[in-house]
Amino acid sequence: MQLKAHDLVVRVCSDDESGSYTFRCPTCTLAVAKGASKRIVDLLVSSGVRMEVWRLPAELSESRQGPTLQPDDLLDFHLTLERDDWFADLEDLVRRSMPN
Repeated sequence: MQLKAHDLVVRVCSDDESGSYTFRCPTCTLAVAKGASKRIVDLLVSSGVRMEVWRLPAELSESRQGPTLQPDDLLDFHLTLERDDWFADLEDLVRRSMPN
Protein backbone atom coordinates (compact mmCIF):
# COMPACT_ATOMS: atom_id res chain seq x y z
CA MET A 1 0.00 0.00 0.00
CA GLN A 2 1.33 3.42 -0.95
CA LEU A 3 0.94 6.55 1.12
CA LYS A 4 -0.86 9.51 -0.41
CA ALA A 5 -0.26 13.21 0.28
CA HIS A 6 -3.20 13.39 2.72
CA ASP A 7 -1.64 10.53 4.77
CA LEU A 8 1.43 12.63 5.62
CA VAL A 9 2.12 15.78 7.63
CA VAL A 10 5.30 17.84 7.24
CA ARG A 11 6.48 19.59 10.42
CA VAL A 12 8.94 22.50 10.34
CA CYS A 13 10.43 24.18 13.42
CA SER A 14 10.38 27.95 12.95
CA ASP A 15 13.26 28.38 15.42
CA ASP A 16 15.91 26.21 13.76
CA GLU A 17 14.19 25.31 10.45
CA SER A 18 14.55 21.57 11.11
CA GLY A 19 12.01 19.45 9.28
CA SER A 20 10.32 16.10 9.58
CA TYR A 21 7.32 14.25 8.23
CA THR A 22 4.89 11.97 10.02
CA PHE A 23 2.40 9.31 8.99
CA ARG A 24 0.65 6.20 10.29
CA CYS A 25 2.03 2.90 9.05
CA PRO A 26 -0.65 1.44 6.76
CA THR A 27 0.15 -2.07 8.00
CA CYS A 28 0.37 -1.70 11.79
CA THR A 29 -1.12 1.84 12.23
CA LEU A 30 1.77 2.95 14.47
CA ALA A 31 2.83 6.59 14.17
CA VAL A 32 6.08 7.08 12.26
CA ALA A 33 8.24 10.21 12.22
CA LYS A 34 11.22 10.76 9.94
CA GLY A 35 13.66 13.65 9.70
CA ALA A 36 13.58 15.59 6.45
CA SER A 37 16.00 17.98 4.78
CA LYS A 38 14.75 21.30 3.42
CA ARG A 39 14.75 19.75 -0.05
CA ILE A 40 12.49 16.87 1.06
CA VAL A 41 10.20 19.27 2.96
CA ASP A 42 9.85 21.44 -0.17
CA LEU A 43 9.17 18.39 -2.35
CA LEU A 44 6.51 17.02 -0.01
CA VAL A 45 4.76 20.38 0.44
CA SER A 46 4.78 21.02 -3.33
CA SER A 47 3.17 17.58 -3.73
CA GLY A 48 0.24 18.63 -1.54
CA VAL A 49 1.35 17.40 1.89
CA ARG A 50 0.00 19.58 4.70
CA MET A 51 2.65 21.54 6.61
CA GLU A 52 2.60 22.41 10.32
CA VAL A 53 4.97 25.01 11.75
CA TRP A 54 5.95 24.67 15.40
CA ARG A 55 8.26 26.37 17.88
CA LEU A 56 10.72 25.06 20.44
CA PRO A 57 9.40 25.25 24.02
CA ALA A 58 10.26 28.53 25.77
CA GLU A 59 11.66 26.52 28.70
CA LEU A 60 14.70 25.66 26.60
CA SER A 61 15.89 29.25 26.79
CA GLU A 62 15.30 29.67 30.53
CA SER A 63 18.31 29.85 32.81
CA ARG A 64 18.89 26.74 34.86
CA GLN A 65 19.75 26.76 38.53
CA GLY A 66 20.77 24.05 40.93
CA PRO A 67 22.58 20.78 40.49
CA THR A 68 22.27 18.68 37.36
CA LEU A 69 19.65 15.93 37.52
CA GLN A 70 21.34 12.55 38.02
CA PRO A 71 20.00 9.02 37.36
CA ASP A 72 19.74 8.43 41.12
CA ASP A 73 17.50 11.51 41.40
CA LEU A 74 15.13 10.03 38.86
CA LEU A 75 15.09 6.69 40.68
CA ASP A 76 14.38 8.45 44.00
CA PHE A 77 11.52 10.34 42.37
CA HIS A 78 10.08 7.12 40.93
CA LEU A 79 10.25 5.43 44.34
CA THR A 80 8.58 8.46 45.94
CA LEU A 81 5.67 8.26 43.49
CA GLU A 82 5.06 4.63 44.46
CA ARG A 83 4.14 5.66 48.02
CA ASP A 84 0.64 6.76 49.03
CA ASP A 85 1.94 9.93 50.73
CA TRP A 86 4.08 11.04 47.77
CA PHE A 87 2.35 14.41 47.33
CA ALA A 88 2.90 15.45 50.95
CA ASP A 89 6.56 14.42 50.67
CA LEU A 90 7.03 16.56 47.55
CA GLU A 91 5.30 19.54 49.18
CA ASP A 92 7.66 19.23 52.13
CA LEU A 93 10.68 18.96 49.84
CA VAL A 94 9.65 22.10 47.93
CA ARG A 95 8.96 23.99 51.16
CA ARG A 96 12.43 23.10 52.49
CA SER A 97 14.16 24.15 49.27
CA MET A 98 12.55 27.61 49.16
CA PRO A 99 14.61 30.49 50.59
CA ASN A 100 13.21 32.03 53.78
